Amino acid sequence: MELNKLDSNIKSHNNHNYFQDIIKKVSSYDSNIKKNVLTQALEFSRERHSEQKRDSGDPYFFHPLAVANILADYKLDWISIATALLHDTVEDGVASRAEIRKLFGAEIARLVDGVTKLSKIETPHIELREAENFRKFLLAMSKDIRVLLVKLADRLHNMRTISHIDSVDRRIRISRETLDVYAPLAARIGMQNMREELEDVAFAEVNSSIRKSLNKRIQFLRSQDDQLVKKITREIKHKFKLNNKIIQIQGREKSIYSIWKKMQKSSIPFENISDIYAFRIICDDINECYSALGIIHNIWPMIPGRFKDYISTPKSNGYSSIHTNVIGPLGRPIEIQIRTQKMHELNEYGIAAHWFYKEKDSVPIKPAKVSLNLFKEFSEIIGNSSGADDLLSHSKMEMYSDQVFCFSPKGEVITMPKSATPIDFAFAVHSKLGETCVGCKINGRSAPLQTILSNGDQVEILRSNSQSPQASWLNYTVTGKARSYINKFIRNNDRNEFIKLGRSILENNFILKNKQFHDKLVDPILKQMFYKSRRSLFFALGKGEINSEEILNILLPKKLNKNNILNINNNKKNKGISIKGLKPGVAIHMGECCYPLFGERIVGLMTEGKGITVHTLDCATLERYTDNPELWVDLTWNTKNSENNVGRINITITNKRGSLNTLTQIIADLGGNITNFLINQRSTDFFQLSLDIEVNNAKHLNEIITGLRTNLSVYEVTRAKENYN
Repeated sequence: MELNKLDSNIKSHNNHNYFQDIIKKVSSYDSNIKKNVLTQALEFSRERHSEQKRDSGDPYFFHPLAVANILADYKLDWISIATALLHDTVEDGVASRAEIRKLFGAEIARLVDGVTKLSKIETPHIELREAENFRKFLLAMSKDIRVLLVKLADRLHNMRTISHIDSVDRRIRISRETLDVYAPLAARIGMQNMREELEDVAFAEVNSSIRKSLNKRIQFLRSQDDQLVKKITREIKHKFKLNNKIIQIQGREKSIYSIWKKMQKSSIPFENISDIYAFRIICDDINECYSALGIIHNIWPMIPGRFKDYISTPKSNGYSSIHTNVIGPLGRPIEIQIRTQKMHELNEYGIAAHWFYKEKDSVPIKPAKVSLNLFKEFSEIIGNSSGADDLLSHSKMEMYSDQVFCFSPKGEVITMPKSATPIDFAFAVHSKLGETCVGCKINGRSAPLQTILSNGDQVEILRSNSQSPQASWLNYTVTGKARSYINKFIRNNDRNEFIKLGRSILENNFILKNKQFHDKLVDPILKQMFYKSRRSLFFALGKGEINSEEILNILLPKKLNKNNILNINNNKKNKGISIKGLKPGVAIHMGECCYPLFGERIVGLMTEGKGITVHTLDCATLERYTDNPELWVDLTWNTKNSENNVGRINITITNKRGSLNTLTQIIADLGGNITNFLINQRSTDFFQLSLDIEVNNAKHLNEIITGLRTNLSVYEVTRAKENYN
């Protein structure tokens, strides 16, 4: 399949003849073509764009015609060609979605709608607007890959004609967007030809001086021996002929942009780039590929660390080839790629190549699973992202990533970006496995979840149904899929916590008034207080955006007592909101001024946007809020709170050998676990320390304090009542 670059100036062609050439191309590979529909699409587009001009001054209609030609060169189906002819009609407002659907059918209308650039979105911040456009674009393309292919062809023609744009800032903005979004997308679906052209044109706009400098360096090398590529090609052919092998071989200089990226990535000067020249050997089958590799390594020395076998472990976009770097003919370092003809076409044209491969029944085969993984991940990221900017960052993670190959216990290859951890691996295998991950084994040995994976690692994920994603996982995950799932769980969990808390607050206030509470009671006031549902009202109350007094003033106006605080000293049982089921750090926060522990008498303070902060009843902080009784919430402990309580102590010990060891040993012997450790002051005689200790309850902490006081190394130990300094 040979791509013909379209002359951006179609004025030199007869439009009708040019369109007929496109029809001939499509007819040569798509037997289902509907020429009448394509002709109708052509005339519709020509008519609707008749009043529009491009920056070059040419009729706008030249653009959709050029996009259609690009897609025809890639042998896309006739429906994609029709979409290309119509793709700007809705965006420019010259046609409606309903009109396209009526004239050309639901499928073409859906594709045209997906390709529409959505530039009319009103968003105050330009980056957020671009992110929102990107979100909607990804959503559309994840449903049908052809949306992306049409969009890429659209961008390719726009880049070929970018020189006609007068504004330098606009050219640079479009080029940066091309390098940031479209070229990586083309790469991820294996369309290397398109990616290279997009990169080269965009690079010329963004870094024109650097490109000119690199081009001069390459021209200088070329001037020293302008026949170098041909000489090396002949030498390789000759060596294979001596081994009774006849091969196809292609030689080329690598693109300027790829050389520039390698210089940046490896922080090396131009002179140290070892593989400016690349050669492709095309073999009949896979066995011949490995046979060719043996011949090459037998003749020329391999450069250590520069061998990659993407046949046995293809890239995530389906790319398959053997890469090796050798000191080749004439003593030149060169890269040699070895592949079959089918691999070559799939590598060059990516997912588009699947449209012209036929099965026996002449039906186009479905794209390989590996090529669609990206879009499956994009779909999941779209569903899990909280906003457009969040989506943009997660999606870029998926597009920009050098890869490592890891294995499941069953031998399945999982492709991961560099710096990935077992958490990323678990989510890559299945979202449920990621959500319930509690540990891992790497190459048969237990390892921390934050371990960075290496090529060839076999990873076994240990799971528990009682586990759920942790916020701390975000510190050591790099894939967009993992991070989007974790963030989604945290958001949902946080909301549920605040809803649960808000309902409990309201229920408790009703109990104080000797009234029975049920959820339906709030229905009449939802509209009055501008809330759409009970859950949204409970959420606002739990988060402190409103207080319970506002609600009670409406629901119980006659019997409302201004001071709605339960007397903490009464002996009635089951009064107050139970902390049961509310997770510390979300809707419930333990006061860092008094460090309340299970068993102590406690009270809560409402904080807007945060929920409830728990304090001990004797905490000095409470004095600041004596004039704000509406912010006070009575609380009770639940038996589950007896686990994993953290208390803080301040301790002064003698500065001598073994003191710290004695200190930690006493705490361990008494069943405590040190979770945090801070040296506040150190002198020649004493250490002043603050320790966070995991205990069962307040009594347990007092036992540890008493035990420490019995040791001669301990000068003083007290319960902490202030923050770390």
